[in-house]
Parts: sequence; C-alpha cells; structure tokens
Amino acid sequence: MPGHKGSPLLGPEVLDITEIKGADYLFEAEGIIRQSEDLAAEIYGAGRTLFSTEGSSLSIKGMLACVRACLGPDAKIAAGRNCHRAFINGCILLGIDPVWIWPETHSDSICASHITPSDVEAVLKNSSVKAVYITSPDYLGNMADVSRIAEVCHRHGALLLVDNAHGAYLKFAGEGLHPLDCGADICCDSAHKTLPALTGASLLHISRSAPAGLADCAKAEMSLFASTSPSYVIIQSTERSISELSNGLAERIRSFCKEVSSSRERISLAGFTTVGDEPMKITVAPMSAGYTGNDLADELRKRGIEPEYSDSAYTVLMPSPYNKDGDLDKVIKAFEDIPRRYAVKDELPRLIRPERAMGLREAYFSGSERIPVDKAAGRICSRTALSCQPSVPVIAGGEVFDEKIIKILKSYSIFEADVVK
Repeated sequence: MPGHKGSPLLGPEVLDITEIKGADYLFEAEGIIRQSEDLAAEIYGAGRTLFSTEGSSLSIKGMLACVRACLGPDAKIAAGRNCHRAFINGCILLGIDPVWIWPETHSDSICASHITPSDVEAVLKNSSVKAVYITSPDYLGNMADVSRIAEVCHRHGALLLVDNAHGAYLKFAGEGLHPLDCGADICCDSAHKTLPALTGASLLHISRSAPAGLADCAKAEMSLFASTSPSYVIIQSTERSISELSNGLAERIRSFCKEVSSSRERISLAGFTTVGDEPMKITVAPMSAGYTGNDLADELRKRGIEPEYSDSAYTVLMPSPYNKDGDLDKVIKAFEDIPRRYAVKDELPRLIRPERAMGLREAYFSGSERIPVDKAAGRICSRTALSCQPSVPVIAGGEVFDEKIIKILKSYSIFEADVVK
C-alpha cells in the first residue's frame, strides 16, 4: 500500500507512503517522526508535542481522553459553550457531561463566548471540577485572558485545556500570546489554519509543568480515535512547516502581524468597524456601514476576495504571510470602494440557558428523529445544534426546546432539529 505505487495522478503520490520500515509509526513514534515531534516541542516550549493528521478534531478528543485517563472517570470538566463539534463528540464517546461555563458578559454571536477569570472562578467553586476547557482565539478573533484563567485553575488544583486551533502562529506573533506561554497544561494548534501545512495538520502540546501522566498516555489516548492509516503527506507537511519556523517564518509572522494591524486601521478609516484582538485575523462588524456580514462577504467576492466566514453580523478574513504581495492592499482598496449605506438596525437574539433533561451521551444514543423546529417545543434535543466551528450551540444534546430557543434557531437558518424519540 498505497495502490497508486507513487504514480503521479495528482502530484503528491511519490510522498504518500505508509507505515513501512524506516518511516516510523505515528502512534508509536520512536524514529524520525519522534525526532520531528521533539523539534516541534522544543520550538513551542512544550514538554511533549504530538502530530495529528486528522486536524484538531483528533487533538481535541485526544486531550479529553488524556485528562479522563489521568484524573479518572468521576472528575468533572467545565467548558465554555463556544466549543468545536469535536469537543461535543469527544464528550459523547467518553461519557463526559461537561459543566457549562455561562459567562456574565453577553455575547451577540454564536461564534463568541467571552469567558473571564471570574467566570472560571465561579464554576471551580464546585470542587468536583478538575479541568477547564476553553476556546481561544474564537472564530471572530477574540482572545481570552489565558494567563489569569490558568492562575485561577491552578489555584483550585484544576488543569487548563485550550483549543488554540486558530492560533498555531501565536507563539511567534509576540510574547505571552500562545496558551503554553500563558500557563495552559495542554492545548492544540491547527497547523493548517495559519501555518503553511496541508489541511489536517495539527499539533497537540503538553506543557512541561503538566502532570507526567498526560504526556505518558497521550499517544495511546489519541490512537483511540485515530485512523490506523495516518497520512504521511500531512506528516511531512507538518515537518516542513516546523522547519520553516526555524528558517525565517517566525520573523515573517511577527512582521506580517504588524501589516495586518495597519490594514485593520485603514479599514476602520474607510468606515467599517473591526473587532477582535487576534493579531493575524481581520473581523469586520459592518452593520454600522449598512451591510450584514453576509452582504459584505458578497461585496468582497465581487472584488475577488473570498472571506473565511460570514454571518448576519460579521465577516472574517484570515490572511497569512503566504498571501501574495499586494493582497492586503487589495483588501483595503475593496473596503474603500464599497459604498457606505444607512446603518442596519437588526439585532441577533440573545442566546439563553436551556433547561437540561439528560446528559449528552444519553441523549445521543436514546434514538432520535428529525422534525421541523416549529414542532420541537417541549422535546429533548438529541444531537447538538451547531453552526460554524467552533461555535456556541443554541441548544445542546439533552436540553429542552422552548419557543425562545426555536426563534433563535430560525434566526440562524436552522429549521430542522434532531429530538429524542
């Protein structure tokens, strides 16, 4: 294997090998893959770094399995609701019922959940919570105060897990931005999102100060969810990205972040509001300029610019140092050319805290049927209703539909739902 035998049908086949002698084994890495992982750990300042060829979806489930293996099945995990689908799936498969963190600060988007250290402090008063899971940066580029959240967690004897999928570059964008440098015990980076790696490349980092058991069990716990045929093309792509970081890319990232910051300022001068504090992302809230996020995305597409994401309120752009020269100027010119209109007054409905009737796993495996959301009032959600990833579920598995939740779902164009039979 593989059956193509290196024939260049698409181009990368010559690199597409499998677990043969001399190529090492991803989940029992002791040779060249282990050497590459150790180099990545050294660059990121981790105690251990592991490669995933199945994106941060695998890394997130691996994180949860590591914590469950080290802390035991009775340890509770508290989590922000703005989580990736992989977190929900991992909880279902591992039998984890997360203690949801409900922040005091309201978010006007399902893509954001502004969790503060005081929010975490409040949930940790429940002594059975032994780990906290947050997403930072979120899809809109908001970054949590990871340093202070880590301090709160460690003061209560809890581990901090961070989904840093959007922030693989943060280690090189400035001091104290990457979760490991802020005190996280374990985190994941999607190398393919902001580094020059192929889609599916992810890194799982375990801190040097984390309990030894996390690093000891990590490979075995990741393999619980992983394919036995990992992509060696993606592994090589990850290796190349790490090599690039050691050969000038780190400096390019820091310089490029300054260019992005300047671009945001010029977009603001053109009359469009920018939000978020992630240094290599441009998020625009265009309603004050007369556009929904989706309207603005269409205007950008007319000018040859494809956004990363858009919804009713926001448009997100994700540039990187590998953009062509002049791309940021093209973006700025587009915003300068798009005519301003009367402000859009629409407001997205505020997310509410649903009533909980059963756990995620019980709800998922209780049998379900798909029905129109208009008929879901009083029914129990079977499969969590999610939009973009990561995002706040309007309603999670095991929670009960009511008229307010149905209205919110419809506002996000979710018209059908899976309910427990």
